[in-house]
Amino acid sequence: MFTGIIQGMASVVSINKQHNFQTHIIRLPEALMQGLALGASVAHNGCCLTVTHIEGELVSFDLMQETLNVTNLGLLNVGDNVNVERAAKFGDEIGGHAMSGHIMATAIVSAVNVSENNHQVWFSVPEQLMKYIFAKGYIGIDGISLTIGEVKDGCFNVNLIPETLQRTNLKYRTTNDVINIEIDPQTQAIVDTVERVMANKEQR
Repeated sequence: MFTGIIQGMASVVSINKQHNFQTHIIRLPEALMQGLALGASVAHNGCCLTVTHIEGELVSFDLMQETLNVTNLGLLNVGDNVNVERAAKFGDEIGGHAMSGHIMATAIVSAVNVSENNHQVWFSVPEQLMKYIFAKGYIGIDGISLTIGEVKDGCFNVNLIPETLQRTNLKYRTTNDVINIEIDPQTQAIVDTVERVMANKEQR
């Protein structure tokens, strides 16, 4: 489980692409290396990956084709930064909202509006996900727990505070960038349950 509170950014230092498979190596911030072991879970842009090799501050992760298909990790280039969060431990504070690290789909940055006191980003989302997206609800964007602002015409926005911009790669995002989406699991469970109940009533 993850909390959606990004602990830092890590730069991609190497990508080894093979058939339907990819290994990438990132340079983890020193503060996140403590106690890290093979088999540990680290979220990259919200996607849970498993540590396969550690050499100093360089840490390797393997990505299967399904991960490359569903997430933006297959679009990474050497030098890019990913948002990273180590798996939460029992007793950790949940500063954001509980997240699984399982990306449901990607969305496209449709607009970035920057003013003196606000940094607002709009996202265009696949139609099948819109039923889970509500104003003031939670959503995971590249692993960041955020509160949804407005929702309209197949899009939604978030408003970013300076701390989020300083800590994450959202400050680099521009129009047409691809970002990972994880729907709030509680919202998904409620919506899916209501749909099943209503479908059963209609069949009677």
